[in-house]
Amino acid sequence: MYLTEAQKQFIRTHANDNIRDLALHKSVFGNMDASFLLAQIAGRQMVRIKIPSWYANDAIVYPAHLSLEQASSQATASYKASLLSGDTGRLVDLTGGLGVDFSFLSPHFQEAVYVERKEELCEIAAHNFGVLGLKNAAIKNAEGEVYLQQMPRADVIYLDPSRRDDAGRKVFRIEDCSPDVAAINNLLLEKAKKVIVKFSPMLDISLAVKTLHHVSEVHTVSVENECKELLFVLGKNENNTRYIAVNLLKNDKTESFTFNIREEQDREISYASSVGKYLYEPNASILKAGAFNSVSHKFGVKKLHRNSHLYTSEKPVPDFPGRVFEVKNVFIPNKQNLRSFLNETKKANIAVRNYPVSVAEIRRKTGLADGGDTYIFATTLAGEQKVWIVTTKHN
Repeated sequence: MYLTEAQKQFIRTHANDNIRDLALHKSVFGNMDASFLLAQIAGRQMVRIKIPSWYANDAIVYPAHLSLEQASSQATASYKASLLSGDTGRLVDLTGGLGVDFSFLSPHFQEAVYVERKEELCEIAAHNFGVLGLKNAAIKNAEGEVYLQQMPRADVIYLDPSRRDDAGRKVFRIEDCSPDVAAINNLLLEKAKKVIVKFSPMLDISLAVKTLHHVSEVHTVSVENECKELLFVLGKNENNTRYIAVNLLKNDKTESFTFNIREEQDREISYASSVGKYLYEPNASILKAGAFNSVSHKFGVKKLHRNSHLYTSEKPVPDFPGRVFEVKNVFIPNKQNLRSFLNETKKANIAVRNYPVSVAEIRRKTGLADGGDTYIFATTLAGEQKVWIVTTKHN
């Protein structure tokens, strides 16, 4: 399981080719395995942005029909590794797969075990881990649940349950994923002092916390303000769950906000009687985690409406975890106000928050093109008044 120099050169030459078009030209492959080379080119194209350190290593081998849909990005895998302070003994990854998370987690341990039920993926992982210099990696070709029953105790167990059923359809509920973490929860906590489970961002967090036992932390992880995954950290003696909303930005910058769900539910906040000079939109991780009242309290910004999840202030608030805008105009979108506004504005970015009309419908009725420096928030104020807030980004 390796790439010859001739194969590497072919892959470099055709690195940016359209895979389907390339597959039609059999003669260019000579006596080399066309299916294998097409899989390698497709794999490298997929990891180019998502896992740049893998892309930079031209000795890594990718499986046929590679799907990176569920595989972690380099940014989120590195974030998981940052959660391992003090956990340096033994790691077991029960759902090895492509091995992206394992390759970033395992260097922090003296011993690391990759468990995968598909023999082909085990063979590829053994090669790739060697290429990546992971000298402490052990490969086990087994079902994760079966290996769990007989494995020795570990410091950390990691799982990324499959989110497709037997028919290939996407699933999101814990009990529909494979393995069903809720069914093996107690055994997981008997076998390790810490368990980290990755789930889809589509999962209902509050329901998941009730379904799983001893959730010590819930991490909502976004990359450039797009929620990518949920991490549940389980610990046998933990019951007071901490919520950490993380937005991973460029240049190794991170927005992080921690809160307690009980305080969030009990928190009383102020609602704005009018829109101030600045408007705030929390990042995707905060919105997914549901820290609506906590973020208002911590940063001293007033909420526009219970269900709008937009905030305002008269003075700019530093280090707000999200986007900040300067308010230029606020108006009720009646015919007269719209006519006046559209005479001066032909292009804008539009978002709707707790508003009865969709972005597509607004564009159809107004003819506003997308883009530009103007940002419109169509929303509802605390007095149930429907308004447009016209803004520009605050530097």
